[in-house]
Amino acid sequence: MSDAEAAARLVAFGMRPKALPGRDPDYADLVRRYREDDDYRDTVQRVASGLGLVVLAVDSAPGIVLAATEGSVFEIRMDSYARRTALANRQADKVLHGIAHLAVAALAFPRPDDLGDDSYVGRVSVELVDGAVREACRVLDERAAGPADPESDAPQLEEVWRVWQRRPEATATKDGRAGESTTRGIVGKALRFLADQGFLVPVGAEGAYRTTPRYQVQVRELAAQRTFDELLSLNVLPAGSATPSLVSGDRGPDDDNHSRAGGGADV
Repeated sequence: MSDAEAAARLVAFGMRPKALPGRDPDYADLVRRYREDDDYRDTVQRVASGLGLVVLAVDSAPGIVLAATEGSVFEIRMDSYARRTALANRQADKVLHGIAHLAVAALAFPRPDDLGDDSYVGRVSVELVDGAVREACRVLDERAAGPADPESDAPQLEEVWRVWQRRPEATATKDGRAGESTTRGIVGKALRFLADQGFLVPVGAEGAYRTTPRYQVQVRELAAQRTFDELLSLNVLPAGSATPSLVSGDRGPDDDNHSRAGGGADV
C-alpha cells in the first residue's frame, strides 16, 4: 500500500465517529505508523488539508481526531445542525443549542487540568446541564438587576441568557418525554448528537453520558474561545444539581461532577 493510500485510509477512519484503534488492528497499525514515520505523518496531514480538514491529534486512545476548517464540505454549522434536529423556532433554538453544547463541554471538563489529563473521564446528564445553565442564568439575572456594568466580564453570555431563561424547563409529551422545544429537550438532543459523533457514551440512567478521548481533544480547541471562558468564570459549574448517578467511586470536595478512569481508551 502506498503512503498516499495509507494516509487516505487513516483520514477515512477519522471520519467514522465510533471507529477506534483498539477495535481495529489495521487502524491501530496506521496510528502507530503516523506516530513513528515523519514522512507518513506529513502525507496524512496533506491529505487531510486537501479535504478541508485539520489533524488535531493522533493517538492510540482516540485514534485520529479531525476538525473541519471554515468553508469545508465537512463543516457542521449551526444552521446545518438546526436542520438536522428539526427545531421549531430555528433562529432562537440555534442560540439555545449553542448554549447547550457550550455547557456540556464546560461541565465535562470544568478544570484546565482535566483537558490535559488523558486519563480523565467527564460525566454529564440532561439534568446536570440544564441545571447548570439555569444557575448561570440566575447569576446573570442578578448582575443585570444591579448597576450597569459597561465592562462586564461575560458580555457574550449576557446577550443570550434571557433566551434560555424564558424557555420552559420541561413539558411532558404524551409518552412522558421532555418536549423537544423545552430546555431539557434541547439538552437531550445535543447530548444524543454528541454521542452519535463518538464524543459521548451513554451510561447508567437515561440521559447520562461519559466523555471519550475524542471529545477531550475537541474541547481543548473549544477552550480557546472567549465564551467558554466566560461561562467558567461565572463559578456556577459544576452545578449543585448534579445527580448521584453521574459520579463513580469515592468523591473529594472538588469531584462532584467528574471521575477518573484508568486509561480512558475503553469507549
